[in-house]
Amino acid sequence: MNIEKVVPAEYLKLIEIWEASVRETHDFLAEEDLQELKPLILEQYFDAVDLRCAKNRHGEIQGFCGVHEGKIEMLFISPDVRGKGIGSALVDYAIKKQAASKVDVNEQNEQALDFYQHLGFKVIARSPVDGQGKPYPLLHMAL
Repeated sequence: MNIEKVVPAEYLKLIEIWEASVRETHDFLAEEDLQELKPLILEQYFDAVDLRCAKNRHGEIQGFCGVHEGKIEMLFISPDVRGKGIGSALVDYAIKKQAASKVDVNEQNEQALDFYQHLGFKVIARSPVDGQGKPYPLLHMAL
């Protein structure tokens, strides 16, 4: 696996991975919220973070991570390769190479909470709504 900087030509593949991953792990998210987020991520959020992707030996993107000002803002892994160390490798890269030490996790996403706790993150605060003001509580975590 190689971790590489994402180029804009890869954004469509990233949004495919994002949607497949969200559908697999965010069962609490309403369909209309997912559809509302999709263009924002593609057109605004990808450009607002330092994006890195993990590619297999064939050059296929398996997952990606976006960091902004020391915070992991997005981490999504293709559902067919979840549990194979790709997320851990991307987070390790984000910590060591992008100075990441914080992350927000949807409270209802217990798999993500367990994942980040396993990597050493601790809950330091909670917000009752997400970044869009929707009723999806966030857990603020830090190393």
